[in-house]
Amino acid sequence: MRDIAVTLVVGYLLTRILKYPWIGVLTYAWVSIFQPHKHAFGFALSQPYALLIALTTIASMIMHQKEVKFPVNGFTILLFMLPLWMSITTMFALMPDAAADQWVNVMKVFIFALVAAALLRTRKHIHSLVWVLVGSVGFYGVKGGLFTLTTGGGEKVFGPPGSSFISDNNAIAVALTMVIPLMYYLSTTLPRTWMKLATYGAMGLSGIAVLGSQSRGAFLAIGVTTLFLWLKSDKKILTGLLLVILIPVAIGFMPETWEKRMKTTETYDEDMSAQGRLNSWQAAINIANDRPLVGGGFELYSYKVWAKYAPNPLFLNTAHSIYFQMLGEHGWLGLALFLTLGFMTWVTAGRIVRASRNRPDCAWAVTLAKSIQVSLIGYASGGAFVNISYWDLPYYEVLIVMVAYQLVAPKPTAWRTPTPVPARGAEPKPSRAE
Repeated sequence: MRDIAVTLVVGYLLTRILKYPWIGVLTYAWVSIFQPHKHAFGFALSQPYALLIALTTIASMIMHQKEVKFPVNGFTILLFMLPLWMSITTMFALMPDAAADQWVNVMKVFIFALVAAALLRTRKHIHSLVWVLVGSVGFYGVKGGLFTLTTGGGEKVFGPPGSSFISDNNAIAVALTMVIPLMYYLSTTLPRTWMKLATYGAMGLSGIAVLGSQSRGAFLAIGVTTLFLWLKSDKKILTGLLLVILIPVAIGFMPETWEKRMKTTETYDEDMSAQGRLNSWQAAINIANDRPLVGGGFELYSYKVWAKYAPNPLFLNTAHSIYFQMLGEHGWLGLALFLTLGFMTWVTAGRIVRASRNRPDCAWAVTLAKSIQVSLIGYASGGAFVNISYWDLPYYEVLIVMVAYQLVAPKPTAWRTPTPVPARGAEPKPSRAE
């Protein structure tokens, strides 16, 4: 039954994409992040829904060429340069076969990010995309929060099964930390009280799911994110009171084993985990120093590579960090491009706030920009311990900021030909009416 339902929904959306190509961006984001076919049990599991959506979107773009306008700016240049550089590093990868397979997966993310840049132009477009992102990840927040409550926090919360980026507990926790601020933005756009309350409930359950993931990195990230969410809030007193009340209650609900894990008192497991990360981080630095331009390429994590670059060659582990993942796999230049894209997004979000100040018609943009800034804080802090450098959602946030700024930025004053001033003493010519 689920297989049929997923297929019918995707089939209907394909017909809408043929008429409105920008819907292809939303549908692709939904299938890529939420992965509805992974919740089925039959033929839907093996169907190439993402490929069908991509091909249909491209066909619709050809049919509706007037709706395709690719902007050339700092964002799109970086979104082109970063995958281009990744393609170059793949040519010099330490593990060529594994790197080639991962290159295909990562290029899909960037290609559709560029497609989105060409199709998303209005407030409706980016608002709809925010809903898709929140729904795709927030589903696992609500589900995980309820699971944590019913199990007393004794079991870990995991992400969508089979996801390339957010299936494990650490990754889904960071993903939820990023989505909670976007939920807050959506709550400010809802017309009815019960809708707002439902969104607040989803935020609360998602926060509980982060705790239920038992991820120490995400626990740090949600703490930092909560602080910035309070700082960016227009109702600091009310928000502060709610946080003071709810946070101790949520933490107090968690079992003693969770508290020990957060305090890192279970010495053996925690020391091994920390040592593994430090070993991988040092290996990434050594690879980047030895190959500063091209790094080691995708999927370099092997005993062969570790024997040359890791302090402990027997302690094989992945990067466990967006920063060291980019550094080890794509060198110092790859890391610089990645950080520049994030910094530009943060700065532009600040420009949106300044450009929209004292403009009631742009109040939505202020809230959206602040929410994305908070979301980026969650990504920057939580991502320090998780391999989600190539996950779709942060790149969609880049595009949302880009489009929002284009909508609210002050337009340059049109150049006008100055009205000629008659010479002194010259009499103006009478008009025909005279």
